[in-house]
Amino acid sequence: MALNSLRPMRAFNACRQILNCSARLLSSTPSADKAREPTSTTRLEPCEAPSMMDIGTRRIFSEDHDIFRQTVRRFFQEEIAPHQAQWEIDGQVSRECWEKAGEMGLLGVATPEEQGGLGGDFLMSSIVLDEQSYANCSGPGWALHSDIVMPYISHYGTPEQIQKFLPAMTEGKCIGAIAMTEPGAGSDLQGIRTNAKKDGDDYILNGSKVFITNGYMSDLVIVVALTNPAAKSAAHGISLFLVEEGMKGFIKGKKLKKMGLKAQDTAELFFEDVRLPKSALLGQENKGFFYLMNELPQERLLIGIMAMASCEFMFEETRKYVKERKAFGKTLSKLQVIQHKLAEMKTEIAVGRAFMDQCLEIHNTRGLDSSSASMAKYWASELQNTVADRCVQLHGGWGYMQEYPICRAYTDARVQPIYGGSNEIMKELIARQVIAD
Repeated sequence: MALNSLRPMRAFNACRQILNCSARLLSSTPSADKAREPTSTTRLEPCEAPSMMDIGTRRIFSEDHDIFRQTVRRFFQEEIAPHQAQWEIDGQVSRECWEKAGEMGLLGVATPEEQGGLGGDFLMSSIVLDEQSYANCSGPGWALHSDIVMPYISHYGTPEQIQKFLPAMTEGKCIGAIAMTEPGAGSDLQGIRTNAKKDGDDYILNGSKVFITNGYMSDLVIVVALTNPAAKSAAHGISLFLVEEGMKGFIKGKKLKKMGLKAQDTAELFFEDVRLPKSALLGQENKGFFYLMNELPQERLLIGIMAMASCEFMFEETRKYVKERKAFGKTLSKLQVIQHKLAEMKTEIAVGRAFMDQCLEIHNTRGLDSSSASMAKYWASELQNTVADRCVQLHGGWGYMQEYPICRAYTDARVQPIYGGSNEIMKELIARQVIAD
């Protein structure tokens, strides 16, 4: 769907003006972020461009996407990056930044307009993910909110649920989370113990979840729970529930202290006899595992998208550093061993980018299959950690200092092969398709 075909929405007039005013934006964007001239008919790939983060590259995007990217990049530079250090101390971002993102049209980007979203395509949504990684600001949990939680409600919610939650989520006034992982059940979703037992027309929810992104700030949590313990397998007895902040028995634990993602609020959640009305059930009872399997490919693609963008950011940050840093009477970039390391990284990143954009294009047009999404997540997150390690090494002792962006990028990268299903599980999913008859 072309961006300039999006109809105005009262909550996003400012965003719409930006999306439809290309000349003004192109002339006012800082030169470092300048898009290609509108008359150009050739879009370079990142490996061909002066910087792998240049706006106006990548054939899968249009000039409308470039305009939106400029808006998003500026927002991260001006409204997010200056606060990242403080948010890392606080263990969470501010409510204000969520609402500002909503005002600028950065949330619910790919949610249909008739459901309260912006009605953009998935490529538009991926731009927000790219730019968050390019800004090296992992605090805002917008990817999970917009492209994981909101699609569940959009795809499986009742008209009443959609009307109640999606417009507020697009505005940043209702923060969403999804609670799958438990202390004893991570990648194996069939091992969950949180349960919801029928009590008349209601359900009584008990259990606990851990490692929940946006958990501490959440206003709405999609909770995965067992509703039929007698089912022939756990997969046939799982349901999804919409649990709201303030419900009696819904308790948020402390913000967890993590190796990385320090500004992203991650919490334990506890459910002690939470009484849920029938209207809190998302979709059909005992169909939850089916819904999860449908939505997990997009979640894994999101991880891959952010991983590849992070690789490009780390490469450019390191290239800049070695061209400025001197050793043995010359800049590091003049040393052949450094040049070869940069050549290796750029080649690997370029190969990864080509595959990731192929996956993006497929997902935007017809939906990416589980095996390909698993490949994207596995390959890109492993590459991200490899690039992070090399870039820290090229920074020397300064790469170990938190004041240097590469240090944050390194610690943030480590969780990528773990969440969204560990990479060991990704290989299992890929292998199943490989050996299938």
